[in-house]
Amino acid sequence: MKISTKGRYALRLMIDLAINGENGLSSTKEIAERQNISRKYLEQIMTILNRAGFVKSERGSNGGYRLTRRPPEYTVGEILRLTEGSLAPVSCLDGDINTCQRQSACATLMVWKKLDDAIKSVVDNTTLQDLVDEQRLLDTSSYVI
Repeated sequence: MKISTKGRYALRLMIDLAINGENGLSSTKEIAERQNISRKYLEQIMTILNRAGFVKSERGSNGGYRLTRRPPEYTVGEILRLTEGSLAPVSCLDGDINTCQRQSACATLMVWKKLDDAIKSVVDNTTLQDLVDEQRLLDTSSYVI
């Protein structure tokens, strides 16, 4: 499993909105500049996040985007699943039911299940607030002399 730029950028956008949204709305232009992401690509990701209700857009000269919930109420897992789809390491674990005809004779299934459980454990127990806290820690530590 490899997380695409869409998933990675979605997390960065959500962190940016959590940090900079405390002062109101953030425009795509501002976010694109802060995150060094193409504005066009950012808008595509924002559309996905907006349709899912993760962010809200407001139009007008002072318009922009904001989070619809507080940062502790989002998990990394839900953001990545929205942009990436399944996070399962193999296709037979994509759904709730494994329909693979080889599952009863598959020695590697145990490894894939453990990997899937580990991935879920990390992404579903890490919140946007955790990432915001980490970003703030990194921002302040970069100024330490």
